[in-house]
Amino acid sequence: MIARIWSAIATEKGAEAYRSHFEGSVVPSLRSVPGHRGAYLMERDSEGSVEIEVVTLWESMAAIRAFAGSDVDTAVVEPAARAALTGFDDTVTHFTVAVDTVQ
Repeated sequence: MIARIWSAIATEKGAEAYRSHFEGSVVPSLRSVPGHRGAYLMERDSEGSVEIEVVTLWESMAAIRAFAGSDVDTAVVEPAARAALTGFDDTVTHFTVAVDTVQ
């Protein structure tokens, strides 16, 4: 399994808007991609802002390509997400999951 990790930052209101977008648009879209294995949206308050980390889980790099296109290191950030965020990474990182204890 491969974890695809992306970071962003938002105001509190922006984080709420992004969370709504994530649940209403991103998650249903991800579920339609063969090889998608789950996702986490994590938040942390940080000096008046909210740090956001998104981890999506994938069966293979081929599955990630089906979602992200041929440039798998470029973040997929929809216009609604861009509008909610004050900043975000243009790239993602990929890690092979070495141990998985979630069942």
